[in-house]
Parts: sequence; C-alpha cells; structure tokens
Amino acid sequence: MLDDIARVSAEFDAALAAANDKRALDDLRVHYFGRKQGLVPALFARLREVPKEQKKDAGDALNKLRDRLEQALDEKAARIAAQSVPTDTIDVTLPARMPRLGHLHPISIVRMEIEGLFKEMGYTIDPGPEIESDWYNFEALNFTPDHPARDTQDTFFVDVDKLLLRTHTSNVQIRTMEAHQPPIKVLSAGRVYRRDEITMRRSPMFHQAEGLLVDRGIHIGHLRATLEHMIRRLFGADLQMRFRPSFFPFTEPSAEVDMSCLFCRGAGCGTCSQTGWMEILGCGMVHPQVLRNCHIDPEEWSGFAFGLGVDRVAMLKFGVPNIRTLFENDLRVLQQF
Repeated sequence: MLDDIARVSAEFDAALAAANDKRALDDLRVHYFGRKQGLVPALFARLREVPKEQKKDAGDALNKLRDRLEQALDEKAARIAAQSVPTDTIDVTLPARMPRLGHLHPISIVRMEIEGLFKEMGYTIDPGPEIESDWYNFEALNFTPDHPARDTQDTFFVDVDKLLLRTHTSNVQIRTMEAHQPPIKVLSAGRVYRRDEITMRRSPMFHQAEGLLVDRGIHIGHLRATLEHMIRRLFGADLQMRFRPSFFPFTEPSAEVDMSCLFCRGAGCGTCSQTGWMEILGCGMVHPQVLRNCHIDPEEWSGFAFGLGVDRVAMLKFGVPNIRTLFENDLRVLQQF
C-alpha cells in the first residue's frame, strides 16, 4: 500500500509539471480526485483491505498525499490564472481617478458677479417670477394698450388668465414697490423671454439684470455714479461711459448707456464701427406714473432704474462672438470657465 502511495505521488508530480493550462489542470484534478475513477479516492477505498497493524501508517500517508496534491493543484491553478490576465486589465492597486467635478456656467458666473457687486452697495436680490400677469409686465410699467411689445408677435402668452412669460425683469420693480414702502434698493436677475429668432446676438430666452432704487432726493447723478461703478468693476477701471437720450415707457428721462469699446479701449476698431463706444444697457429715472401705480407719492419720492443683458455682458467679458455658443452645452467651451 505504501509503495502504491509513493508511486501515485511521483506520477502526480510529473503530470503536474506538464500541465500548463487550465484545461490540463482540470483533467489532472479529475484524474486524481474524481468520484468514480480518481486515484486518491481509490486508494482510500483500499484501506479496508490493509492489515490492521499497517492501517494507521497507510491512513496517515494517504491523508498527507491528499492534502499535498490538493495544495499543489490550487497553487498551480493560481499561477496559471495570474499568467492568463490580459495586459490591459485595470490594476486595482493603482490610485483611484478623481471624478470630474461640475462648475458654473459663464452666464451664472456673470450673474453672480453682478449680484455680489450690488449686494456690496446694499441692494437686496429678488429674481421674481418668470410667469407673470399683464399688470406687472406691462400695465403698471406704463405700456399703452397698443404698445407693440404687447403683441403676440413679440410676447409668449399663456392662455390662462392673461398670463405671459415675462419679457423683462422690470416686473420685479412693480412687485417690490407694491410690497414695500421706500426707501427701496433691489436687483433682479433672471431669465426673460421674447419671440425673437435665434441669431448670433439674439435668442428667444436670455438673461437680464435690473436694478431699482427709490428714496428721497434721488436724481440722475446718483444713477450715473452707480452705473459707472458697475461698469468699471465689471470691465475695468479705465473705461469711460456716456448717456444717449432714449425712450422707455417706465422711465422719464430715459437713456441708452455706452461704454468704451473693450477691444480698442476707445481708439476705434471694427467691432465698435470705429466709434470707440459699445452700447451696454438702458436706464432712466422712474416715471412718476409708475410710482403712482404702486401707491408711492412722486412728490416725496424719486428713483432710478436700469437694465442690462447678462448674456451680452458674458459675451463681452469672455470674448464670445455668438450667443448660441453659450447655450449649446459644448464641453470644449464650458470647460474653459
């Protein structure tokens, strides 16, 4: 019996050395440990035939043989598995790759910069509702019933209770003056909607920021100083600003505001048509009738309002020539901010 055990052990070592793949190793395992014809189970079955005085030695030898063969098979299987791993397999011991984090959109960057600037000057921030009534969007702001802005070709109307998508953030002026007595300092920044074609400079959805200040003794000099401070903080301390007379239903007098061209710093270039100036916003003193509509006495209180396009400011600050670039969600563009 002991001779047979030694023979099986030697044959196994030779066979194991020749087994170089998983299939050969599986065949070897079946040959030595298979239930029906396995050599090791067959040797254990023969223990009953061994004389009593030899059984202990034979049993110990068989147990050691079984344990050694099983361990040798497992070790060879592990080596074969390690050798068969593809070279492009991920090395789990390498440091993890950090996930890509999101960041602010350029429009959000500019909006937050404008809001922060006016917070420093004591303004409250109120984005206001985007779905609005005719009263807050037009009527209270002194738009006449036949004003072109109230036409369906210019405004998105909702067929419920004369609601519409606000065409400007000026609706916050009225809501604030109705809810609070002067003095008032508020800035509203958010989305507005108009029936415009999508072009390089226009979009049916864009962003505005609008400021309102109402107090005693407010005059156009306060408006000019506020806007000069804003423009120089946003674009540079060396820029100049000028007013051009204009008309808005809710301000009187009204003005368009130009600033020095960002690209030529006032010297004249193709971008500014050789004028050295770029239009940036509209403004004016709050119309007395708008104050009356909000139950504020224009004999006691006065104020100014201004509005600018956040998208246009972003285009100027970041050198974006086409407004569509800001809304296409192209990661090659957005990853630059």
